[in-house]
Amino acid sequence: KSALDRRASPDTDVVLGQGDGNLANFLWDRTRVRIVDFEDSGSSDRAFELAILVEHISAWSDASLDAEAFLGLFELTSAEKSRLRELRRLTALFWLILLRPHGPASGRNPPGTLQSQARRLLALLG
Repeated sequence: KSALDRRASPDTDVVLGQGDGNLANFLWDRTRVRIVDFEDSGSSDRAFELAILVEHISAWSDASLDAEAFLGLFELTSAEKSRLRELRRLTALFWLILLRPHGPASGRNPPGTLQSQARRLLALLG
């Protein structure tokens, strides 16, 4: 089975996840981060939460988040790193599908976002 087919392994901690990586859901006052919008929250794992955060379109298109530098701040197990890599690819593909012509996210984003997302996915697959 691939890492996407497996449930969290014994060395992966179950956490309360926020479930929506939109950076607008994270309020930072330069001291603390406050999280809002728990509509999609529930049991999760760190790899999933980090993947949806760094691959959310708001992270790279609006905020220019350096995903690698950000992810480097976390001490992840080798299992989490592997799962994170696969989940980032899956999340990037999800956004590519949403951004397709006439897709649910196509009209809400600037021209060229679909092409940028395709390049992002290709880089993650490379």
